[in-house]
Amino acid sequence: MSELTTYELSDNVATITMDDGKVNVLSLAMLGDINTALDSAVADKAAVVLAGREGRFSGGFDLAVFRGGGTDGIKMLREGFSLSERLLSFPTPVVAACTGHAIAMGAFLLLSVDYRIGAAGPFKIQANETAIGMTLPTAAYVITRQRLTRSHSHRALALAEVYAPDDAATAAGWLDRVVGPDEVVAAARAKAGELIALNMQAHSANKLKGRAEALTALRAAIDAEFPV
Repeated sequence: MSELTTYELSDNVATITMDDGKVNVLSLAMLGDINTALDSAVADKAAVVLAGREGRFSGGFDLAVFRGGGTDGIKMLREGFSLSERLLSFPTPVVAACTGHAIAMGAFLLLSVDYRIGAAGPFKIQANETAIGMTLPTAAYVITRQRLTRSHSHRALALAEVYAPDDAATAAGWLDRVVGPDEVVAAARAKAGELIALNMQAHSANKLKGRAEALTALRAAIDAEFPV
């Protein structure tokens, strides 16, 4: 791993913290670091907390890569949505500590974990692609529809609706719980510690069974839209 992420293991809970010092863009380097940390969590048989820096969970993909042209943009898209697929099928529980703003692919990562705890405050959760003139890939629709209601999927994706943390939890389902910003990482670790006490064989089997249709559709969309 580089300096973009840290990995901390304590009591069978692995905390992966994204921190690029800015908005936590999901660059190829950041995505690689997260996957390396997830490899470590698999080896440690640990539940995972995926956290951001204070005030920022993730601002989504690195737009500078798209503007630069070439093949890196497609590679970044493939790696990002493949990370969502990995989180959706991860063998142990994954809890997001949404420490602040979660935008675009950062918001889709929230929808890819098992449980999500957000920080209260003036933060935004938004799939902003429609607002900035981008057409969303099918993979984004698959991820969103397996978590949000149909009406909120439309509002989130086609209308680029901005959700505050409380509304994200009570109305739409972006979050499961909202706590104070100073509590969010500790609360996520406590939840992960609670979940790792479950029977992991049953957890993994039931996760895969419950998400089988979405995972099949997501893998097909990734292969169709972002060819290697």
